[in-house]
Amino acid sequence: MDRKEAQYKTIETLTSAGLALTEEEKQRVEIADFGLNRLKQEGLQLITYENNVHYCAKELVLFPNQTCPEHKHPPIGRSEGKQETFRCRAGKVYLYVEGEQTEPIQATIPKESEAYYTVFHEIELNPGEQYTIPPNTLHWFQATDQGAIVSEFSTTSRDEYDIFTNPEINRIP
Repeated sequence: MDRKEAQYKTIETLTSAGLALTEEEKQRVEIADFGLNRLKQEGLQLITYENNVHYCAKELVLFPNQTCPEHKHPPIGRSEGKQETFRCRAGKVYLYVEGEQTEPIQATIPKESEAYYTVFHEIELNPGEQYTIPPNTLHWFQATDQGAIVSEFSTTSRDEYDIFTNPEINRIP
């Protein structure tokens, strides 16, 4: 799937779920393949509604079984790092954070990057459920075979400073 197809599919997913986007927002849908060129397995589609010095609001779209790779939001200057709340809007998401390992996990770790997934405390998010990830906490997440939409509410987002476990990842918003 190329970027244009992914952008179209993201817009279609959001509108099918009853989330309206302006024409300007449709043009700003971001396709993040993290420089891995494996969007179907490891990637994320998103629209940022607002990102300012106080807060950030985004809609995250995960295609079926798609995984957002493991990362954390480190301290920057006086900020202790981004704190984010994920609220599942549609589908189901398996979120993994630091903590006691869940046995067995329900997600399927992408084979090409298996060594770079290190936290396995599982939180299952269904529509209407949410979880807050503290700053500077390793996490990753994956949709089930139906895909998912997650609303993200956070402190200011500075994606270019995110630290990914996989050194091959290049996160340029």
